[in-house]
Amino acid sequence: MGKLSGIKVVDLSQFLPGPMLSVMMADQGAEVIKIEPAAGDPTRDQAPFEAGQSIWFRNLNRGKKSVVLDLKSDAGREALWKLIDDADVFVEGFRPGVTARLGFGYEAVAARNPGIIYCSISAFGQTGKLAHHAAHDIAVQAMAGFLSVNDGGDGMPVVPGAPSADMAAGLTALSAVLMALIGRAQSGKGDYVDVAMFDSLLPWCAHIAGASIAGGEPPRSATQRSLGGAGFYNVYETADGRHVVLGGRELKFVANLLNALGRPDLIALGSEAPGEGQAPLVAFLRETFAARTRDEWVEWFADKDVAFSPVLDFREAMVAPHVAERGLVVEAGGAHHIAPPIRFAGDVAWQPDAAPELGADG
Repeated sequence: MGKLSGIKVVDLSQFLPGPMLSVMMADQGAEVIKIEPAAGDPTRDQAPFEAGQSIWFRNLNRGKKSVVLDLKSDAGREALWKLIDDADVFVEGFRPGVTARLGFGYEAVAARNPGIIYCSISAFGQTGKLAHHAAHDIAVQAMAGFLSVNDGGDGMPVVPGAPSADMAAGLTALSAVLMALIGRAQSGKGDYVDVAMFDSLLPWCAHIAGASIAGGEPPRSATQRSLGGAGFYNVYETADGRHVVLGGRELKFVANLLNALGRPDLIALGSEAPGEGQAPLVAFLRETFAARTRDEWVEWFADKDVAFSPVLDFREAMVAPHVAERGLVVEAGGAHHIAPPIRFAGDVAWQPDAAPELGADG
């Protein structure tokens, strides 16, 4: 029995944010009914595949039921209403206005099921001039300012490695739905949640864009303590063309490393302002790390109290001892799953449920 056993979710969303919200609920025992068009969620066709399914699709849709409905037909709409009648949560990720045109806007759904928690996830929200602007993750990151500091040494923004706006929206939507369920338990009333990828991502800049938040200048990576301007929060190339990072600017780490390297004279530079003030320290560290391979540095740092890590690719990360020790990748039926990050003290060892074949449940 999961924490959400007895909760019924009707989910019309596809791709990333909505399915991430609902898979986290399914992992905790919620009954999630995934409503798909005849062609299915497009992620079903996204390579690579394992054990007959897309790895992406399986990891975001395990434990759900799949029902194929044509919402432009009378039969499809009536079938959806029957599912909504006793649902606790309704999730949709269409552009604003689409569900209303189909006859399933919040007002109509709430009139039929007043206790329902209705969650809309979109790029820019249900209101405002950008509400109907087409956008996926990279465009939202660009509009929110994040891409401006996702740059190389030349200041050129690069395509982000993680879909942060998508995932921020999924996590925010999950939090909002759970809050609304708690609120319903107290008031007996359902609610409407307008979750935007843009709104969800924006608070993530508080630690780097303080001046901009207060009406001042934007951060520039080369002079920011967490974006590349500090010697002890930076990436360094090693002799074999790989990379390592220093990920802690506390002076104890600065002293521990520079003493071990025989350069206590540079310790004071760790307190200088990021950018030009730390440029000599960065130059020394670049030269130093270039003298050994990545794995030689891993061995060298093993007995040093310094915030240091090798830069691993995803394959190296997935087979790292920590992943095995924490049970973070689980194989079942010839398929691999990333385990849920939420755990409770009384949980038994987690095993993934299967992801549904298209239309397996209706």
